[in-house]
Amino acid sequence: MSEVRFGEFVLVRRHGDGGRVAELALDRPKAMNAVSTEMARSVARACAALGEDRDVRAVVLTSTHERAFCVGADLKERNSFSDADLVRQRPVARGAYTGVLELPVPTVASVHGFALGGGFELALACDVIVADRTAVVGLPEVSVGVIPGGGGTQLLPRRVGAARAAELIFTARRVEAAEARELGLVDVLVDEGRDREEALAMGARIAANSPVGLRAAKRALRLGQGLDLRAGLEVEDAAWRSVAFSGDRAEGVAAFNEKRRPEWPGE
Repeated sequence: MSEVRFGEFVLVRRHGDGGRVAELALDRPKAMNAVSTEMARSVARACAALGEDRDVRAVVLTSTHERAFCVGADLKERNSFSDADLVRQRPVARGAYTGVLELPVPTVASVHGFALGGGFELALACDVIVADRTAVVGLPEVSVGVIPGGGGTQLLPRRVGAARAAELIFTARRVEAAEARELGLVDVLVDEGRDREEALAMGARIAANSPVGLRAAKRALRLGQGLDLRAGLEVEDAAWRSVAFSGDRAEGVAAFNEKRRPEWPGE
């Protein structure tokens, strides 16, 4: 396993054969991973590097803090901001959330403890959320006079529907793990302390598949959201055409017929 640090607060670990699973670890334990300007910039830089790395097939977003995934924006830092400071910080903050959201490979969030506000939005930016039974999630921004600004007003209704998202955002309530799973706020619920293990295992299962196929499937899933069926099927067809004549497709069919594991060329 190799490690690379992006700034003080973000650590990227590479797992498995060829480092195909990248673990992006939030590592600001003294602040329960509150997202400061510096941390947001580091998350964006790490995501840019991972997005350009063709060896990466899956990214798992984790936390090094024992009791929290991420408690959201650093309100202590924000309290010192002038209006001009807040305006200048906005694109930096957005860069962290869009960095995770726009990763071209499948992403899995590993959530335990508090995942609130911007912390939950980082998880929502992932394709799948694995949580343990200590998880507490929510978007409480209206309780401090703002709104979810890291994608929450758009990503949450896509998960749970408009009315449910409205109830959760307007009440600012926190949701514990069992209810979060029931409502679809998280996708997989595991025993306490097992979220990272399960998320990395899922990342490994994903990474065993065709890198060309994975990227195309994610592109079709993301671009098709919100479109009518006819338009969505055209998005799917374009993604299919991008893989149908690839080396990965040829290798996948050959490996199936020869009853062996594929050796993906990744092209």
